[in-house]
Amino acid sequence: MLYLVGLGLGDAKDITVKGLEAVRRCGRVYLEAYTSLLTVGKDALEEFYGKELILADREMVEQEADSILKEADVCDVAFLVVGDPFGATTHSDLVLRAVKLGIPYKVIHNASIMNAVGCCGLQLYNFGETVSIVFWTDTWKPESFFDKIEKNRQNGMHTLCLLDIKVKEQSLENLMKGRKIYEPPRYMSVNQAAEQLLAIIQNRRLQGAEPEITENTICVGLARVGAPDQKIASGPLSQMSTVELGGPLHSLIVTGTMHPLELEMLKLFSVDSSSFENNAFQRTT
Repeated sequence: MLYLVGLGLGDAKDITVKGLEAVRRCGRVYLEAYTSLLTVGKDALEEFYGKELILADREMVEQEADSILKEADVCDVAFLVVGDPFGATTHSDLVLRAVKLGIPYKVIHNASIMNAVGCCGLQLYNFGETVSIVFWTDTWKPESFFDKIEKNRQNGMHTLCLLDIKVKEQSLENLMKGRKIYEPPRYMSVNQAAEQLLAIIQNRRLQGAEPEITENTICVGLARVGAPDQKIASGPLSQMSTVELGGPLHSLIVTGTMHPLELEMLKLFSVDSSSFENNAFQRTT
């Protein structure tokens, strides 16, 4: 049996009882280690689960998936995913490979950022398409995610923005020379995401357009959701570029049309309460 086990969002204890039972009876246990991270490291997980964990990076999952499934038809293998196995990323390929090999599988769900963002008070059924904001480089500055945020907002929907994670990335030079030398991990902050959105707004105005999203659009910054030191901050997009939320992981929400109750909840987390007193830029039902 192949078990795909969600670990939740906080620490080792966020695994479900069902998930922990599955992990403890498995012969091999892999920890997916490139789409997200918990507030604790591999050692803390191993101590709590009572199992040695094999780190599964992007290369292993995408190119060497057969090694994960090896002998899973005669022994139990677990694949651990921070959040939910089918939350912010998809591991359908692993499931399809298992089915093709005649290996049964079971999914054990858990909380993910996709539903935990309700902690800020915005109603989950008012969210549109989730987008990913990627790190810009000097030569690559895509804006496609902005178009999706605008479309959601035009439809009155909030947008959850998942912020880029760079783990085990190679520089172009090392990649071209085939050197297995990796850059230090990088995790996009709410500040960086807001700065890129503000830059796009300026670009659009220079092109003669008035974007649906402006500096005054109310946004929500979230950090380490599910952890004891979770932080939430709400306010205009311009404030999100300077708010201090601490270490990773961060997420950003761009609001759409807000119900009065949603607005009241966001006020609990306001960086500056006066931001909510001027209703000129508020879109409420």
